Amino acid sequence: MERIMTRLGVHPRGFAVWSRLARGGVTLLALAVGLSAMTGGFPAIAAPLSSGPAASGIEHFAIVPSASSVTYRVGETFFEENRFNVAVGTTQSIQGDVFIDRANPGRSRVGPITIDISTFQSNSGRRDRAIRNRWLESSKYPTAQFTPSAVQGLPALYRDGQEVPVQVLGNLRVRDVTRPVAFTGTVKLAGDMLTGAVQTAILMTDFGFDPPAILGMLKAENQVRLELQFTAKRA
Repeated sequence: MERIMTRLGVHPRGFAVWSRLARGGVTLLALAVGLSAMTGGFPAIAAPLSSGPAASGIEHFAIVPSASSVTYRVGETFFEENRFNVAVGTTQSIQGDVFIDRANPGRSRVGPITIDISTFQSNSGRRDRAIRNRWLESSKYPTAQFTPSAVQGLPALYRDGQEVPVQVLGNLRVRDVTRPVAFTGTVKLAGDMLTGAVQTAILMTDFGFDPPAILGMLKAENQVRLELQFTAKRA
């Protein structure tokens, strides 16, 4: 069994410690995740779209969950083994819409991006259950949401297939806490497909959680890295 867990990149000690953390009721924002993504939807374009019919020339793109993902990464140190590990969890339960104006990219908008944080999966089922049941309380707060407020770096002119560096500013809500965050990365519009990858780093304590620690055994880092890779198709 130890050989199998080692091939998966998880030390056997990690399973027992994460399980013990869950039983102890230690609270962790192990992904914020959402993340999210995080939320997802830290994609491509700019401030939230106002209510009402889309303006002339605006194209609607919908995120394709099966071709998109949100990933969290949290460092953890196992003192008895003097070993550092990165816990990684991923979900494809992402919903969101982007509205693009090819003639005037500055008019493009992105709506709120919602992530089902109860569906994050890592290489440890025990860790996943602990996250759902003890840390994120996803039975009570099943989703995280990122609401963009501005996008920096959009070009003045649209070029099909051009990769564009962007920084997406907005507010990330996890559980009942909302904080401003900024995602950086690239986006590309080619024909009827919009793709991109963005990422950010947040602190658990900024969202009202302390990183878990067991004296002499385990300590998790405060920082959580969130990554979104997305594909959106013209609706």
